[in-house]
Amino acid sequence: MTGREIGITRDELPAAEPGEYYWHDLQGLSVVTLAGETLGTVDHLIETGANDVLVVEGERERLIPFVMGQVIVHVDLNKGEIQVDWDKEF
Repeated sequence: MTGREIGITRDELPAAEPGEYYWHDLQGLSVVTLAGETLGTVDHLIETGANDVLVVEGERERLIPFVMGQVIVHVDLNKGEIQVDWDKEF
């Protein structure tokens, strides 16, 4: 199967544990600072080895580390929002 792509349907994936997320669940979510400033929406994620990184598209592109409890304060899939402890100037 070398060189082939494989895929499964969403309902074939196991349910994510609390505090865990599939990347495709995060794509399209709004990213908001603790001060209530919207930074943009998650376009995609990249893997760096140390941690995953949100690529946020807004008035400019931002790379925000997906580090729960430090940078990522709260993920609300129902509200469609990720709250971050991140300076808008970064």
